[in-house]
Amino acid sequence: MAKIVVDPITRIEGHLRIEAEIEDGKIKDAWSSSTMFRGIEKILKGRDPRDAWYWTQRFCGVCTTVHSIASIRAVEDALKIKIPPNAQLIRNIIIGIQGVQDHVIHFYHLHALDWVDITSALKADPVKTASLAASISDWPNNSATHFKAVQEKLKAFVGTGRLGPFANAYWGHPAYKLPPEANLMATAHYLEALEWQKEVIKIHAILGSKNPHPQTFLVGGMSIPVDPDSQNALNADRLITIKRLLAKAQDFVEKVYIPDLLAIASFYKDWAAIGGGAGNFLSYGEFPDPINGNLWFPPGAIMNKDISKVLPLDQQKVTEYVDHSWYEYQDAKGKGLHPWKGESEAKYTGPKPPYEFLDTDKKYSWVKAPRYDEAAMEVGPLARILVAYVAGHKESKAAVDMVLGKLGVGPAALFSTLGRTAARGIDALLIARQTPVWLDALIANIGKGDYRIHANEMWDPKTWPAEASGYGWHEAPRGALGHWIKIKDQKIYNYQAVVPSTWNASPRDAKGQRGPYEAALVGTPVAKPDQPLEILRTIHSFDPCLACAVHVTDATGNELVRVKVS
Repeated sequence: MAKIVVDPITRIEGHLRIEAEIEDGKIKDAWSSSTMFRGIEKILKGRDPRDAWYWTQRFCGVCTTVHSIASIRAVEDALKIKIPPNAQLIRNIIIGIQGVQDHVIHFYHLHALDWVDITSALKADPVKTASLAASISDWPNNSATHFKAVQEKLKAFVGTGRLGPFANAYWGHPAYKLPPEANLMATAHYLEALEWQKEVIKIHAILGSKNPHPQTFLVGGMSIPVDPDSQNALNADRLITIKRLLAKAQDFVEKVYIPDLLAIASFYKDWAAIGGGAGNFLSYGEFPDPINGNLWFPPGAIMNKDISKVLPLDQQKVTEYVDHSWYEYQDAKGKGLHPWKGESEAKYTGPKPPYEFLDTDKKYSWVKAPRYDEAAMEVGPLARILVAYVAGHKESKAAVDMVLGKLGVGPAALFSTLGRTAARGIDALLIARQTPVWLDALIANIGKGDYRIHANEMWDPKTWPAEASGYGWHEAPRGALGHWIKIKDQKIYNYQAVVPSTWNASPRDAKGQRGPYEAALVGTPVAKPDQPLEILRTIHSFDPCLACAVHVTDATGNELVRVKVS
């Protein structure tokens, strides 16, 4: 039996370490460890609850929008604030386009290279590549001339010896299956996606004043003024610009992302039986209707892969364990705490770096172990789409059936690494089509003369109760994000956030239950233990985010990837 260590996992946000035991070419057991501590929850204590959204953006250097909205919803829940329709629609558009952009970036720039062999693209025939691309989409750049130019650019890039984002990969690995033409097509779209994503996110600059770290969120609504006749407000010209950018986003998702996803997936159908994971799925639901508050994506839980029913969601069933995490509960050892009672008292008991292996029988991660009704839960696009599909959400059902039909597989294929990757594309497609609907509703409401953007009845702390508790939720691109706040004497008394990668990167709990990453890796084939591409495929399918924008470099600036085999 071989034990390997992959540390850090690259092409993710933050530090993640995977230790795995391999027997007979497959992973027998695995352990997920986050190697970084932040502690922003402790920084928030004693501060003004109205400012929490601004601080919590700093949980992450990329997923800033998601923490803003979850934090604001927590305070609004505590103070029983109902926001105006315009504010709700603007929030939906902001978080919607952020989700679409995030999914495209993940597919092309963080996950595609697990399936696409860049070196193989150098051998492709651009004419045949154009023919392949034209057979799946009418995207205007799918021409032999364009693909030839990309190939020449790639050759020149490789010729310099400076591979940049393409360095330190396992090119030529036997697990790669795409023909050269498919590799060239995907590489060309990888480069196009770089340009596309920086354009569509300009919507955040219009509605949020900047990206990342938007500035216009506000407890009770939004701070961006609405006036179709003012140059200093959200006016007709800016609404038209947003409409154009949303159309551009939808066009790329429909004509590039989804066709590429289906084309690549068709060569990797065996991965529809790999990476199934915990088998339990949790979604908080998302995108409130501005009038009745009903959620466009429904909330719920699916247990034990039972897609005959969706269980109602109860946030009171969320707990966090620290039996294998570098924290200490003062009065709840061996028990899980609901976030309103949560503690974040760090106590590192692991080995002193550098070390070979963690003692996984003890504490081995800075990530806690969240559980829902005592079960490990997968969160993310797969959970969101599964819950919506089973709940009868018509748009989700139509999109899922379309993707499964084109791939020639049944719903059971969703419980896999391939299904997780496909669900992310479905999620992007659904949101890309729905965001223009919210924009039209916003334009129509403004057209009626409704310029309200904020509910200020509870803004003054003097109007607050002496104590209040709130729960803020958001279906972030990576999954169920929860913020819990306790307010006492107008100040933050306690604050806890359970982020998507806390759910998915969870270590064992008090009962020894594996977290979703750990469970998904069990049974994964590994052709070459010293080049564990298959581990990256399954882990990247979750899109981990442990502490965004943190990378490890040596003195010469090269990224370090350590794989050790015993």
